[in-house]
Amino acid sequence: MSRIVSVSVPATSANLGPGYDALGLALEIRDFVTAQFTEDNKITVEVTGQGAGKLPTDESHLIAKTIIDACKAFGTEVTGLHVECKNAIPQGRGLGSSAAAIVAGLVLASELTYARASEDELLQMANAIEGHPDNVAACLLGAMTIAWLEDDGKANSVSMNVHPDISPVLGIPQTELDTHKARGLIPESIAHVDAAFNAGRSALLVAAMIGDPDFLLEATEDKLHQPFRAQAYPESMELIAQLRDAEIAACISGAGPTIIALCTSDQVAQATEIIAKSGFTAAPVAVADQGAIPDNNDEPASED
Repeated sequence: MSRIVSVSVPATSANLGPGYDALGLALEIRDFVTAQFTEDNKITVEVTGQGAGKLPTDESHLIAKTIIDACKAFGTEVTGLHVECKNAIPQGRGLGSSAAAIVAGLVLASELTYARASEDELLQMANAIEGHPDNVAACLLGAMTIAWLEDDGKANSVSMNVHPDISPVLGIPQTELDTHKARGLIPESIAHVDAAFNAGRSALLVAAMIGDPDFLLEATEDKLHQPFRAQAYPESMELIAQLRDAEIAACISGAGPTIIALCTSDQVAQATEIIAKSGFTAAPVAVADQGAIPDNNDEPASED
């Protein structure tokens, strides 16, 4: 049995209204994952918490698959592996559970092989797996991130601290939504006026999130993805309307159906009450200033 390596990874909320595939926010809901190489030539995964009894427990589990593939990229063939997942991030709810699994697998592979890959290397690998960088960037780096792709497909991201008066509250339904289905509801093209609308709101949202929360309500307006996905989660859109009528900046989290209310501190109690009355689970949550946190204290044993 090899040494055990571990990592904690945060939930993430992407888009935040207008910032489709660009903006992400790390949240202090964390999955804790450990991994070690084994000598029994088996790939096993134990899952407790969210997804227990539903997620696979063999090499098809996303974390295990990511570890195996990443280790190969780092020059190590995996023959035996044991992974333990203590999951707090809801699955299939628009809170970045797949991004968290990918980032966890990459960090663990980097630690297991002593590759100690850089954040940029991990971001490129994560984006290649996930297909878009918004959630993985926030999960990897923490805080609020802006992610973008260069013409050659290279992912880039910048992380910035969120204004201390912003306190998110989640509204988490029991229903799940497949991300690929949600993305398929968005048309291939939109009107120029709507694109310009979202560009302006995205810029305003960055200013509101880091500088002046007074602009949050207007800054979270969107015409690019939520109107087209509304049919997939009508209850979520109704809840968003109720919150926004109360002047609370609410939008769909990622692909949904979870909603996120970007509250100022004096709005948290009201938002929590509105969400709870709707039948959703209300979850006030802190912004995660740190992204993935590995346990990388030990070094390779010296050969005497």
